[in-house]
Amino acid sequence: MTLWVRRFTEGSAADRDLLGGKGANLAEMTRLGLPVPPGFTVTTEACRSYLEHGSKAPDTLWDEVRCALTAVGEATGRQFGDVNEPLLVSVRSGAKFSMPGMMDTILNLGLTQESVEGFGKVAGERFVLDAFRRLLHMFGHVALGIPDEPFEEIMTHARASAAVQHDHELSIDQMRDVVEQALAVYPAHGLEFP
Repeated sequence: MTLWVRRFTEGSAADRDLLGGKGANLAEMTRLGLPVPPGFTVTTEACRSYLEHGSKAPDTLWDEVRCALTAVGEATGRQFGDVNEPLLVSVRSGAKFSMPGMMDTILNLGLTQESVEGFGKVAGERFVLDAFRRLLHMFGHVALGIPDEPFEEIMTHARASAAVQHDHELSIDQMRDVVEQALAVYPAHGLEFP
């Protein structure tokens, strides 16, 4: 049986063909005892299978991902979907060789509309609103194909309205407005943020 998911503890730098450059390097750093957050890699074999079978994920892939997410949650003391201290993960595409700027990334996966308030009390409301805003943009663009422009226009308009140059200068109330507007981009494109 093919395993589609490998934890960082299950590989090394020699596994670039299977894990991609990022996955192999994270596995190698873990093997060397360097401080690496717990995580896992969906293998290049899973990607090949997906492409060879008409964009259909291998049958056991999602079960393996759920199992790996549970293990990461146990290692961090966080749970995917928790409203106060959610497990947040980054999803990064990778290849055998580095291609800066060419591969997609989704950060802060695990934040939900429900977790923003509770997690904001733990990590700081402004920080969590900005993290959620970034998730809405990246997930919408990378996973659902929404153009970048509506999300970028929201931030450009918010900065101009507040007469500031940088995102971090926006107030909490302004960030709440940004998040509401970013959420509204989804139905404007016939989609819903999950």
